[in-house]
Amino acid sequence: MVKMTIIIYMEKVNVAYAKEHFSDILGRVAYGKEEIYIFRRNRAMAKLVPVDKEKKIHLADVKGWLFNDDPFFEDIEKIIKARSKHIPRIM
Repeated sequence: MVKMTIIIYMEKVNVAYAKEHFSDILGRVAYGKEEIYIFRRNRAMAKLVPVDKEKKIHLADVKGWLFNDDPFFEDIEKIIKARSKHIPRIM
């Protein structure tokens, strides 16, 4: 079964309008089926599209039990080690 997303509306706006109405534009993209192209000097600079809700996995959706040898723990250890080596930039 193939799921298709139909975009109902596409709009082109310039950068100044996008800056002034950013929260409105995000709301229209997030809750509707819109794509919005942002242009600067008649050249496309960005495209705002809705996030695919099918791919999101929430922590509350996880079921089951992890054993000590699960690869998840190896990934977590790698992330923790990488974070301890990170040197933050001073502003």
